[in-house]
Amino acid sequence: MNGDNGNKPFNRPSWDEYFIEIAKVVSSRSTCLRRRYGAVIVKDNVIVSTGYNGAPRGSTNCVDRGNCKRKELNIPSGERYELCEAVHAEQNAIINGSPERMKDAAIYIAGFEEDNSPAEGKSCLLCRRMIRNAMIKEVIYLSKDGSIVRVEDVRELEGIKV
Repeated sequence: MNGDNGNKPFNRPSWDEYFIEIAKVVSSRSTCLRRRYGAVIVKDNVIVSTGYNGAPRGSTNCVDRGNCKRKELNIPSGERYELCEAVHAEQNAIINGSPERMKDAAIYIAGFEEDNSPAEGKSCLLCRRMIRNAMIKEVIYLSKDGSIVRVEDVRELEGIKV
């Protein structure tokens, strides 16, 4: 969206671009050695909650410990989550948010690989269930190719006809 600032035009980001950028910044707090994710829950264009992936409060995280069990065992993405100590970004955002404010809200998710390239932001099965249970309606995520994907009903991520 273009605006006018005197004689100097400027580009104003869309709401999706704006909140994805915030999710990117939130991901910088991640304590995961493999991938850094950030999530932002938004309702009526107001931030309700944020979360990043990392060890539970009070636990030693992978960054401080200097190793990752899943990385050492060369476990592919999306497999053997039970070996990972981290709480996912979406889960932390939901835990930190007010249930009343999350109803019909949107969640924005951005992630990065070790080399800082975009990671696929589509939530895992457990996070999708938590998003549905929190009654969050929309999911907007940064895809691996760097594009923003909007899913207007979280049930669509699970192949449920809406």
